[in-house]
Amino acid sequence: MFKYYLQLGLRSLRRNPVLTALMVLAIGFGVASSMTTYTVFRAMSGDPIPWKSDKLFFPQVDAWGPNPRNGTEPADAMTYIDAVSLTRDHRAHLQSALYPIAPTVHSDDPTQKSRTAPGQAVDSEFFPMLDVPFLYGGGWTAADDEQHARVAVISKSLNQRLFEGTNSVGQSIQLDSHSYRVSGVLDDWHPQPKFYDLATTDAFGTADQVFLPFTTATDAQLATRSGFLCIKLPGPGWAATLNSSCVWIGYMVELDTPSQVSTYRTYLEGYAREQQASGRFGWVPNNRLRDFSAWLDFEHVVPPQTKTSFVVALCLLLVCMVNTVGLLLAKFLRRSGEIGVRRALGASRLAIAAQFGVEAGTIGMAGGVLGLMLTWLGVQVMHGSLPRQFAALAHIDLLLLWQTLLLAVVATVLAGLYPIWRAMYVRPALQLKED
Repeated sequence: MFKYYLQLGLRSLRRNPVLTALMVLAIGFGVASSMTTYTVFRAMSGDPIPWKSDKLFFPQVDAWGPNPRNGTEPADAMTYIDAVSLTRDHRAHLQSALYPIAPTVHSDDPTQKSRTAPGQAVDSEFFPMLDVPFLYGGGWTAADDEQHARVAVISKSLNQRLFEGTNSVGQSIQLDSHSYRVSGVLDDWHPQPKFYDLATTDAFGTADQVFLPFTTATDAQLATRSGFLCIKLPGPGWAATLNSSCVWIGYMVELDTPSQVSTYRTYLEGYAREQQASGRFGWVPNNRLRDFSAWLDFEHVVPPQTKTSFVVALCLLLVCMVNTVGLLLAKFLRRSGEIGVRRALGASRLAIAAQFGVEAGTIGMAGGVLGLMLTWLGVQVMHGSLPRQFAALAHIDLLLLWQTLLLAVVATVLAGLYPIWRAMYVRPALQLKED
């Protein structure tokens, strides 16, 4: 029966090519506008670690109190004092302080120039907490953290440049004026957004190439490459920076159960009260423990302009659907005589609904194909108009293909509900009498 209704629908579409083209264009343009903006929105608001994101949390300790810069919200980064205290107390299953660094990499090959490498100073638990994939070796140990060992994890691309892609575990690399032993080489790993360091760097920045122990990096006085905020500037010297109220260190923890989350919140409250009692904080404790999705929202990973564009595109799709309602209504009611004959011969209202529903779905499929082509064109335009880090996120994959076709068919069928309802209730006696 479906095949029969499909044949009837195609025959009807061929009889009215102009009306059919208008409906296909309306659906195609509406779907294309929505899916083009959705490609960027999806990538920017996506979950780069979906199997574990519900266990990742980002604590904030208010080291400034009420101030014009943040209002009632604590800063998204921590002071060195607070980060070290949380690490020492170790109340989470896994945890890591971190801050972005950019040491200069020196090569033994005289033909290669020395260049800076973006990276992170982290604790040893950073790698298992984020399930970071390794090509060779692995991360360093907790003992290396305590001993301030000069070890490093490097990216696959840096390993290719320095060691031609061979297993470099145990080899040495020169970073600034110190030599570090390679403990592991990452496999391809560049989460987008770079959720683990939203507090201090660009969410869609370049991939990190080198990771050093947090304790070793602070010993070497490696300055953060971004995100150093102060209410009052510290005194001269590195020691003054470490003991200042400046915030520049990110922090994240893994909490596996609701009980652990509750316990950690209680711990943060107690820690802040201890700092208040000692005279370091002169305000009521004001901490936060945001989960993964709340953290992305707090850091405004998806720019407001992107959300606005997506809403505008959905509104355009709605307008196109309204136009399609009118076109389908005109098309279906022009066939009242045909409907009357079918009803007189015994066709049920559900059979009439099925016939015109299949026809509407066929129009939606054609509009979806057109929408795919226009979406591809829109993505190409985005690549030329958006900033490079955002444009790189916009791409068409198999999932987007099916989503586009499904949206087109569903939108057209929804637009056809009222015209189909009107067609179902055409009075056969009246139509036969007029004929």
